[in-house]
Amino acid sequence: MFKMKLTRREFTKFGTTALLGLGTTLCSGSKLFASNEESDQEMHEARFYRKLNGNRVQCQLCYRKCLVKNGLRGFCRNRENRDGTYYTIVYGKPSALQVDPIEKEPCYHMWPGTRIFCTGTASCNNRCQFCHNWHLSQRSLEELTYYMAQPEDIVNGAVRFRCESLSFTYNEPTVFYEYMYDIAKLGKERGLGVLYHTNGLIDKAPLLALLEHMNAVTVDLKAFTDTFYRKVCASRLDPVLKTLINIRNAGKHLEIVNLMIPTLNDDPDDVRKMCRWILKHLGEDTPVHFSRFHPNYKLLNLPPTPIETLEVAYEIATEEGLHYVTIGNVPGHEHNSTFCPNCKKKIIHRIHFHVREYNLVDGKCKFCRYPIAGVWH
Repeated sequence: MFKMKLTRREFTKFGTTALLGLGTTLCSGSKLFASNEESDQEMHEARFYRKLNGNRVQCQLCYRKCLVKNGLRGFCRNRENRDGTYYTIVYGKPSALQVDPIEKEPCYHMWPGTRIFCTGTASCNNRCQFCHNWHLSQRSLEELTYYMAQPEDIVNGAVRFRCESLSFTYNEPTVFYEYMYDIAKLGKERGLGVLYHTNGLIDKAPLLALLEHMNAVTVDLKAFTDTFYRKVCASRLDPVLKTLINIRNAGKHLEIVNLMIPTLNDDPDDVRKMCRWILKHLGEDTPVHFSRFHPNYKLLNLPPTPIETLEVAYEIATEEGLHYVTIGNVPGHEHNSTFCPNCKKKIIHRIHFHVREYNLVDGKCKFCRYPIAGVWH
């Protein structure tokens, strides 16, 4: 049971009636939960950093390698130097908890139709101008309401709400790495699946340590030009590509999401280059999701992605030899479903996040027995 200022009846009522999209919101900055002033917790030392002279530290968690003076925080706002010791300030302080279908991640090739228990906190190590979760990712802890939940509380919540898996999402999980790691480790010990949705900017050592407790990873490959990453996300492309290769080499299930934004990353030539890179470095069985953009945050001046643009990307990806390509954020589209690359029959019929038909047996196409890449029951 979560540690919060609600009776069991109040919590149950709130947790089963407050909806966000198709998920059940358990906590998303609600004033029903302990406020920032009311909540206090012993600081938790960060992992993956170097101590330097003059009480400085250098973070080793993501590619930025922030040099942080005493009393300051890194780029992600979530890690603070106190007298030469680096601390995570968001450990045990989630600002968003929700029960979602696993398809919402999106993660289409792991336990279709099951439920995930999602955890998110404040902030991010990107500054994406189009982020639809900007109210979490582009704010610091002090700007949000959060409540107290230790790793065992999160795992107990997943069990209580009959979720098969834990997921870390909404903001960038790398910036609450220590909290995620401890929850994932405990969740695996309790028999839960574990996955996370990331921008891919994590460094290799923390990634490999985390993957020991992960079943699957969904990575946002936001574009295939460094110019886009620099101008629109204030980051870099190369670290993301390295992360994708590291996940594949670690033998973990990997899925890729490309949110197609009109005029910014929808050039067919760039899409083709991206698909060829995926084929060469990650393999033909890597699921790729082309998702529709809707105006948000700082990109309210752009229109939603034309469906035709997504369909062109789909055709390019399949022409280049990728086996599992889908179109997302277009409810009812034929290519929101998964087709067998061998016999071409529909093996997982989806309408948006809902699985309507499942035609796999022991991880193979029911019609032709072709093995389908993924994590199956």
